[in-house]
Amino acid sequence: MSTVLAVVAHPDDETIGAGGTLARHAAAGDDVHILVLGDGVTSRYDERTPAAEAEIERRRDRARSAAETLGVDSITFDDFPDNAFDSLPLLELTQRVETALDRHDPVTLYTHHYGDLNVDHERTCRATMTAARPLSDSPVDEILAFETLSATEWSVPSVDAVFQPTTFVDIGDTLETKVAAMEAYADEVRDPPHPRSVDALEGNARLWGHKSGMTAAEAFELLRERR
Repeated sequence: MSTVLAVVAHPDDETIGAGGTLARHAAAGDDVHILVLGDGVTSRYDERTPAAEAEIERRRDRARSAAETLGVDSITFDDFPDNAFDSLPLLELTQRVETALDRHDPVTLYTHHYGDLNVDHERTCRATMTAARPLSDSPVDEILAFETLSATEWSVPSVDAVFQPTTFVDIGDTLETKVAAMEAYADEVRDPPHPRSVDALEGNARLWGHKSGMTAAEAFELLRERR
């Protein structure tokens, strides 16, 4: 049995990026935890009104439902402002991730790709890498970055931003679980041909699967591994 932690910027990122893999870990008996750093809502409002607060809580309720569907052991929420992580000191984000590392002692970390168009994703990756720097007392042996549809593939075309997966996880048995978890975020799901549609989630998993010799897969870029 192992312990894994997914560090994400917004509720639903965990399901879009690594839902099938987290469900596979849970089915195997691993301890699975999620840390959500941002509220995922406030960029849609001019200020933090009671309506915004209510929507934040609704989004968290959906995240809890998705986490339950995936079978994870815990989901924790921070309160950083949506689409404004670049306005915060990196140290503040890093300290929140460090708190989660101290609490869970994960061996494996999943987080966003560093080249994503969404600035919150990019900063989350950097904070995770900083918090999990390879000190002698760190429990973390591997860090893997996932793609987030509508943020990774829409990034600025640059060799510094391209997602280059090196690890493929078989989610043939958990793809339906991933889709069911995503359905908890009904307000965030779009109609085809949008990349955040259920059709796109399923098609992308099957495409990565076909590319790696499986029926369905999630792709990751290995950021660090310690053996």
